[in-house]
Amino acid sequence: MNNDETRIEIEADIASTMKNVWDCWVQPQHVMGWNFAASDWHCPQATSEFRIGGEFHYLMAAKDGSFSFDFWGVFHDIKDHVNIEITLGDGRKMSVLFHEIDQNQIKVTEIFEPETENPVEMQRAGWQMILNNFKDYAERLGGINGTEI
Repeated sequence: MNNDETRIEIEADIASTMKNVWDCWVQPQHVMGWNFAASDWHCPQATSEFRIGGEFHYLMAAKDGSFSFDFWGVFHDIKDHVNIEITLGDGRKMSVLFHEIDQNQIKVTEIFEPETENPVEMQRAGWQMILNNFKDYAERLGGINGTEI
């Protein structure tokens, strides 16, 4: 990504191991458990060819059936337990960074180019809500007080 002025960056500190955080992020069965911004939405389907050049497809859907869309992208670089570089289906670039603060504390940072249809602050808030869901999910399934998945 080359234009720092238009990038959105969000982060969360997760009380869990790197293995658990990584697995929750990359395994489709786990993505379905956290990939939505509000309680009236869900992710009923998720597929992923987790390899360079592979695609992911996450169905984002209103629980009442009124609206859904395929959130998808292509993996361009994967460094296990370090970072994932993605081009989203609309051409925007996204990076996901994993930093081990200590063996039971992982910082996940997402950096992405905003789309042009919605205000940047609205996008930041929505993506942060999804990342917060991820944090809650990962800590619940394999946090330092939970059971490793």
